[in-house]
Amino acid sequence: MSDVTMPQLGESVTEGTITRWFKAPGDEVAEDEILLEVSTDKVDTEVPSPVAGTLQELRAEEGDTVDVGTVIAVVGDGAASGGESGGGDEAASKPEPEPAAEQQDAPAAAEPPPAEEPTSAPEPEPAPAAQAQPEPQATPQASQEAPSEQASGGTPSGSSDGALLSPLVRRLLNDANVDPSAISGTGPGGRITREDAVNHIEGRGSGGARPAAVPAAAQPAAAPAPVAAPAPAAQPAPAQRAPQPAASAAPSPAPQGAQPSSVPTPQPVSFSDGDTEVPFTNIRRRTGEHTVNSKHTSPHVISAVEVDYEGVETARSLFGADFKATEGFSLTYLPFIARAAVDAIEDFPFMNASVGDDGLIVHRDVNLSVAVDLNFEGLLAPVVRQASDKRLRAIARDINDLAGRARTKKLSPDDLSGGTFTLSNSGSFGSLFVAPIINQPQVAILSTDGVTRRPVAVTDARGHESIAIHSMGNLTMSWDHRAFDGAYAAAFLARLKEILQTRDWTAEL
Repeated sequence: MSDVTMPQLGESVTEGTITRWFKAPGDEVAEDEILLEVSTDKVDTEVPSPVAGTLQELRAEEGDTVDVGTVIAVVGDGAASGGESGGGDEAASKPEPEPAAEQQDAPAAAEPPPAEEPTSAPEPEPAPAAQAQPEPQATPQASQEAPSEQASGGTPSGSSDGALLSPLVRRLLNDANVDPSAISGTGPGGRITREDAVNHIEGRGSGGARPAAVPAAAQPAAAPAPVAAPAPAAQPAPAQRAPQPAASAAPSPAPQGAQPSSVPTPQPVSFSDGDTEVPFTNIRRRTGEHTVNSKHTSPHVISAVEVDYEGVETARSLFGADFKATEGFSLTYLPFIARAAVDAIEDFPFMNASVGDDGLIVHRDVNLSVAVDLNFEGLLAPVVRQASDKRLRAIARDINDLAGRARTKKLSPDDLSGGTFTLSNSGSFGSLFVAPIINQPQVAILSTDGVTRRPVAVTDARGHESIAIHSMGNLTMSWDHRAFDGAYAAAFLARLKEILQTRDWTAEL
């Protein structure tokens, strides 16, 4: 017999709320197989079983808040009392579980909904989409295999038609109405990975978009409608010279990490008995508390600039296909914006700060928090550490990885702490202007809005003006007026815009 206790999911975490049990008494469980989901004030996390055997009893129910270290379940070698016999020797002989399941992101719901939903963004890439990623999107290096759901003696709980599937892959295939037998898995033992599922779904002819699970921000969807699949790589004629890459439609806006190949579907609401009350989830409540506190704490001010992304679009058109083939996810706008923001912060260090008791605390390292949508059910902002030491490709990998793990509940509390400047993205849906709420205790947050193809006046080297079609979009920043004034914020945005518009991004790729 082995006791399963409430784990400490973070240094300052003292308790957790059980949001879902994946096993019932009498079920067999493999070592490291997902046993339950726990929600804390830091993050929602899937908790694996520390041992293999038969689940004997549950000592805490879904919805219970339990102190760290409290016994919440018992796993033994035999069958649960009152259950079927003969589980003891079988549990010991069952095959070892496979390592953890593939990510994005993202995503990809934050907490498994009652009805299974697609894994949102940046996808992973996705999947933000994100999604990048917006995604956070399925990256080879960032992807991990999800815990095997197989039990000895019977069809694995995560299988369909005999194919072993992780919950994430199963939700993707169910949502796209795809038969698992039609896919050749590339994972261990022929297992279908998230990347296999996304590639198959995209190959059937979907379009491109973001914040779901695989970053599809690079799609050429000319309007705010986020209904296509990632298509940075699909941009035709790499040899075509910018400013007008051969793509006929406007690229979709900046991604947030990794995103799925299609836009996530919101959970339906039934009105059969009139108005319906939908209880807030833990993540919804925490988001509400955090944002209300931020508005009470900081005097928010909004500044915005319009950016010509033609240089970025040229790099994406020329290198998008190669990037996706090499990295395993789409090259979206978000990594370019992140890289430019980090460089602009070098010249305006007060942007990378927090307000103390009697002054401004300016941080040495730039740790970028990147907002990741969890299939319309919540929001997390995992952190890209020491982003100032990383170039475009490394930042893109980190964003995609974090978005994917956010949507598959593989983040640790440490992944969400220590951010010094935040990037938020709804641009994959074609937004024009979003005023985000500051992520306390930071002093600024930057929103990346939609990118569209439209006529603009351009000036050549001789000063002659003409009309051209370029990729244009807005960047909107909310900032804390206690930290600095409008001139400082405007100068920072001007520098950020200059970097995005003038840098030779093809050289970096």
